[in-house]
Amino acid sequence: MIKRALFAASIAFSSLTFAAGAGEPAPSFSLPNLVTGKSMGLSHYKGRVVYLDFWASWCGPCRESLPQLNTLRNELKRKGFEVVAVNLDENTEDAKAFLKQFPVDYPILLDPEGRVPGKYELPGMPTSFLIDKRGNIASVHVGFKSEDMPKIRDEVIGLLRQR
Repeated sequence: MIKRALFAASIAFSSLTFAAGAGEPAPSFSLPNLVTGKSMGLSHYKGRVVYLDFWASWCGPCRESLPQLNTLRNELKRKGFEVVAVNLDENTEDAKAFLKQFPVDYPILLDPEGRVPGKYELPGMPTSFLIDKRGNIASVHVGFKSEDMPKIRDEVIGLLRQR
């Protein structure tokens, strides 16, 4: 609860500048996978287009985004696309309960101490970074609405076509 309040306060007082912006290399990290417990990071997806999604169980728009991202991931996975979700809940059980309601097939990484968002300077929840095959940030998506999915899909397909 304290983390949520501090996160909300930091959002309210932050500028809309990103430590990690379009055209810049995506900051590296390594976090435990919710299912396997093994440490993973963006380096595991080198050469793939990655949609890095920061979410939490208390995030209302995440109830819409996770299932829709799962559909997109399953459609384009064989073409070199992956969604990697970083959960920011302090209590892992909250994330597990959320995922029972909204199951996904893509990797969920755990960051209960909130270390990775600082590298990306998240301006809100959810925030996602579309990363190209070379590991550079192609675009940043703050918040989520269902109407966003056609644009996100088009961006992903465009990046998949690049060499």
